[in-house]
Amino acid sequence: MGDWYRGDCHVHSVHSDGELTPAELAAAARAAGLDFLAVTEHNRAARAGTWDRLGGEDLLILLGQEVTTRTGHWLALGLRPGQLVDWRHRVGEPPFRRALREVRAAGGLSVAAHPHAPYPGGDLMFPLEAFDAVEVWNGAWASDRPWNADNAAAHAEWGRRLAAGVRAGHWQPALGNSDTHLAGQLGTPQTVVFADGLSAPAILAALRAGRSWIAESAAVHLEFTAEADGRAAGVGEHLATAGRPVELRLELAGVADPQVRVHTERGKAPWEAGRRISAAETCFVRMEVRHPDGRTAALTNPILLS
Repeated sequence: MGDWYRGDCHVHSVHSDGELTPAELAAAARAAGLDFLAVTEHNRAARAGTWDRLGGEDLLILLGQEVTTRTGHWLALGLRPGQLVDWRHRVGEPPFRRALREVRAAGGLSVAAHPHAPYPGGDLMFPLEAFDAVEVWNGAWASDRPWNADNAAAHAEWGRRLAAGVRAGHWQPALGNSDTHLAGQLGTPQTVVFADGLSAPAILAALRAGRSWIAESAAVHLEFTAEADGRAAGVGEHLATAGRPVELRLELAGVADPQVRVHTERGKAPWEAGRRISAAETCFVRMEVRHPDGRTAALTNPILLS
């Protein structure tokens, strides 16, 4: 069956360089309407004893780490209690590949974090294709916080690489996270995931498959599907069209006067109800929603077409 869950996979507490305690973060997650969060301290192992008592049936807490190197940062999500990923590696060095294998061996997920962060060591020099997913939206879209990324550059780079990745059978889902360090940041943005349940294996599997979209806050609600030849598919799923036209359906709430664009490998076009496309023209379709002033309100991972 499955259900939709909202989460934030990039969060810092007082145990690295954040200003909130674990208890304050857990309370903020519940107040923000989140179902899960991932604690990702800089080069510090997350200890189960710190977080176990703070989670529950209403809040899943994933253990992770922000692997902070001199040539960029990446997130290791779904680590074991006390597991520490070695961060002493650079581009082309064997320890980098070894670190990725260790994360996957633990059942975890590797995510390229804010690949164009505007500070020394923030630009990600590691190849994006090495990671399981890419953080295309980090914190407030426009922010004076020094750790927030250049979201526009990360977003555009991900979009440019998508068609080639889909056609090669290895595309990387997009994630959006707050990179919380201060009060009031958690869940802005957040990743909304369709998973089999609120468990670490189910959430990580859904993130890995791209069964997710990104919202600027819990106020935004979106459902995007494609239908052809009597079959339907949602975000991150594959739709075999049998050569029939693909009809797109979108339900959206929480954005005043939204500016909606349909993205395919042929570019972008304004959304129109009942819009149809052809799998002969594109191998994917995805949606982006913006405010009238151009700020991004939501974006989806693609529906794959054949």
